[in-house]
Amino acid sequence: MTENQPKKPSKSDRTRAQILEAARLLFAEHGYDGASIRDVAAHASIDPAMVIRYFRSKDELFARAAVVDLQLPALRAIDRNTIGETLIRRFLEIWEGPASGPGMAILLRSATSNEFAAEKLRDVFGHQVRPVVAAVADPADAGRRAGLVSSQLLGLAMCRYLLRLPPVVALSHDEIIQNVGPILQRYAVGENVS
Repeated sequence: MTENQPKKPSKSDRTRAQILEAARLLFAEHGYDGASIRDVAAHASIDPAMVIRYFRSKDELFARAAVVDLQLPALRAIDRNTIGETLIRRFLEIWEGPASGPGMAILLRSATSNEFAAEKLRDVFGHQVRPVVAAVADPADAGRRAGLVSSQLLGLAMCRYLLRLPPVVALSHDEIIQNVGPILQRYAVGENVS
């Protein structure tokens, strides 16, 4: 092998990736409690003991499968009057864009019945939403404002992507932006919008 050729993944790396792919699919489809280690192993065509060998527990497998980076924009760098619109557009990209993956669906579906998943979701929003919101208004009030932003976005996600409520699913992106953007604007900056 020459210096410029990438190293081929080992059998161990391929097995780990195969398990993670199966876990992502099954956790997204059935939630944390509805997908067992045996289910993941069967989907990956390996022995269940191999899943435990690579990931030690269902919790660790879930944590690895549910890595979520919201990649929120730096709100301080945009026009203050477009913060709500920017947040809802990013939300739609996360859930419906070409790079969307099952991570958020895994967490949201599972968080309603599993404390480990709920903690993971709280961590995502606490470490990713709160700092972004803190940058655009009073940092002392950032927790409350980030909580309100998160409640709006998680409620929308639950209704549109998990429960698939027909009136919410039928909304176009423009309708969502027009209706949810002003609410997020008010929550994020802590001011009433006109």
